Amino acid sequence: MDKTRVKTADDFDRVQFVQIEADEQGQRIDNYLIRVLKGVPKSKIYRILRKGEVRVNKKRAKPEYKLAENDEIRLPPIRLEAPGPANVSSAKVEYLEDAIMFEDDRIIVINKPSGIAVHGGSGLSFGLIEGLRILRKQAPFLELVHRLDRDTSGCLLIAKKRSALRHLHEQLRNNQVDKIYHALVKGHWPQKRFKVKAPLHKNTLKSGERMVQVNDAGKPSETQFRILKAYSKASLIEAKPITGRTHQIRVHCLHAGHPIACDDKYGDSEFDAFVKQQGCNRLCLHAAQIRFIHPKTGQQVSFEAPYDKKLAAIVKKTL
Repeated sequence: MDKTRVKTADDFDRVQFVQIEADEQGQRIDNYLIRVLKGVPKSKIYRILRKGEVRVNKKRAKPEYKLAENDEIRLPPIRLEAPGPANVSSAKVEYLEDAIMFEDDRIIVINKPSGIAVHGGSGLSFGLIEGLRILRKQAPFLELVHRLDRDTSGCLLIAKKRSALRHLHEQLRNNQVDKIYHALVKGHWPQKRFKVKAPLHKNTLKSGERMVQVNDAGKPSETQFRILKAYSKASLIEAKPITGRTHQIRVHCLHAGHPIACDDKYGDSEFDAFVKQQGCNRLCLHAAQIRFIHPKTGQQVSFEAPYDKKLAAIVKKTL
């Protein structure tokens, strides 16, 4: 049986059998499919997995299944409902070039703008990673190492080689990657509140929107906090997530009684209106710093992302 390589969107309309190679093992099947089925909406990929249309060694596979060398994947015919990001011109994503803080042959560190999703899907034709692939058309491999919420800005790490991705994912699993966030929150954060430990449970609404709440049935979660600046009606805080749950910092701040400014999911409408009157209408959460071991040199490196104009302006005001 011919084990093909998925190459272009033209391949998606027929059944394919793909054999996993040595440098592809260890990754989750959902992440693998998102990478190789470029232009296919993420929601469709999860749908065909859920329905059992994707088979691994002739058996159904859950999204979290870890691929092994020589696994045989059967991909069903996939009908694309809309053109993929290949139709987006380079001019529309050139702003990402200015956001790149560091780049070499292994990684890209980018200061992700607020308001852009890290990848396409859920009604979005393309996101940051698709934009980078348009800017770096000659790069054979570009993958997200981790994610940031759409409205969160700051440090985002991209791998340019599969070996680098594996190395960085191992660091994430071993808690060797430090991520530091800054957030503008409602009220006075207590001087002695250094951490929030509260289990988080994720729900997906019928609309596909993800909502997270503190619930004993959820996964253990911890965030460490430090006050950076106190205002009369707000606090600028530093947040360091010890675990990496969806919306963790946002929900932990809400749980502590200090929701983040302009958070359309977990915010306080009165406080948000006050902040918007001051000229800032974006989520006031920023991935300010990231530290990790460089996959090539073995040395620890650190990068800091400056605030954008709106966030820089609001934290200088007398709130």
